[in-house]
Amino acid sequence: MIKTRYSILIVYVLAIYSCIGQSEQTTRTKYLLLNNKVIEKVKNTKLTVGVVKKHPSNPLFVEDKPWEQRFDNLYGNVIYDEEDELYKCWYSPFVIDNSAKGMSLKEREKGYDAPDEREMAICYATSKDGIHWEKPNLGLVDFGGNKNNNIIWRGKGQSGDHWAGPHGAGVFKDVHEKDPNRRYKALFKIEELSIGFSKDGLHWDEYQPCEGDVTVAGDTHNNALWAPTLNKYVGITRTWGSMGREVVRVESDDFIHWTKEEVVLEGLDKNLQPYAMPVFYYGGVYLGLVAIHNQKTDRVHTELTWSPDTKKWYRISPGTPLIPLSDKKLDYDYGCVYACAYPVFEKDEIKLYYGGSDWLHFGWRSGALSLATLRPDGFAGYEAQSKIAMVVTKSIPYDGGGIRINADINEGGHMIVRVLDEDGKALAKTEKLSADLMNTELQFDREIKNGSISLQFDFVNAKVYSFDLEK
Repeated sequence: MIKTRYSILIVYVLAIYSCIGQSEQTTRTKYLLLNNKVIEKVKNTKLTVGVVKKHPSNPLFVEDKPWEQRFDNLYGNVIYDEEDELYKCWYSPFVIDNSAKGMSLKEREKGYDAPDEREMAICYATSKDGIHWEKPNLGLVDFGGNKNNNIIWRGKGQSGDHWAGPHGAGVFKDVHEKDPNRRYKALFKIEELSIGFSKDGLHWDEYQPCEGDVTVAGDTHNNALWAPTLNKYVGITRTWGSMGREVVRVESDDFIHWTKEEVVLEGLDKNLQPYAMPVFYYGGVYLGLVAIHNQKTDRVHTELTWSPDTKKWYRISPGTPLIPLSDKKLDYDYGCVYACAYPVFEKDEIKLYYGGSDWLHFGWRSGALSLATLRPDGFAGYEAQSKIAMVVTKSIPYDGGGIRINADINEGGHMIVRVLDEDGKALAKTEKLSADLMNTELQFDREIKNGSISLQFDFVNAKVYSFDLEK
């Protein structure tokens, strides 16, 4: 009896300590310096996009099934599902099309010819490590007289001028959804912009057209997300206007009824036109990975944009790719790079999956799922070369917690971070920092009291991306 009571006491004490630990867990507020709402002033520096690394295992998977005739732009949607501990990818190949497999460069230089019965579908792949992918036999959809494939959706009806099936599907897991039968959502084009719901991402309800006055072209990757700052769903798709292709935005409270579209991003000229733009929320802002179609070269690269509200978009380093094309003809991503929705954020890197094509957009091309990575918060930052640069933030509430930053410091470079009060007076500073900073907590020469502070970054031969404050 005493032993039983003692065991119960231990469990009770452990429970108390567990609750204390949970109550003492800290939260952090992240600030990306690409957000100009955070910046007070800069000197001798310029905001530039980050540098990606293409994974040595690229391409991760290719068109190797009979129903994968042409990945085209792939229109991939990748998540890491923490509940299932699994990477999941939904992608949209043309399952009926003319294939470029085995064609030489000379043969590809002839004009591509799409069949009248062209059809797009949605397929599903999984991975345990994000590198090695499997295309499981799901037994859901018939193709060629059997269901031994990874197809989850072959819709009927025309989409666009001459192809059938769900076109450009954006698929995501909605963690805000209370109805388990609608946990997964899809936005795509079947004759008109349409939606679908699923409990598991594999078995889908019958699609339904978006209700409302939506008249977009939708012949692109149609993405959607829950916008936490707006408490609404936002859809990003495409229409055609005076500048050619234009990115448009729609919104909804329930993912069924949608507002009239509004143009939110145009090309800088008629040659460089925005194609698709997967959007996601991170670091207090919305980031967009916009595909830019060069009309003269017929190649597509991906650039970076950001927005405070999904309505007003700012381009960072226009004309400079975030994910560049290969320079080698018929390389897996020589012709096109279309970013997948959505990046996967891990402790030491950001995974940017993308659909790469080995030849021109309107040409005979084969596609693949590929991967580029960024250092933490490395989307864009302020870069300084030989002159000492300075970046000063606006005044920010401070509760006395730790301050961490992300920065790259090149050989021979250094950085000093100063804490300023509301009048611009220095309260504290770090020592001279000379190594890369990866979510590094700063050590200051004196204690910083609670209140409103600004941070001043003084640096040379370095690039600073972000900071965050502990609460």
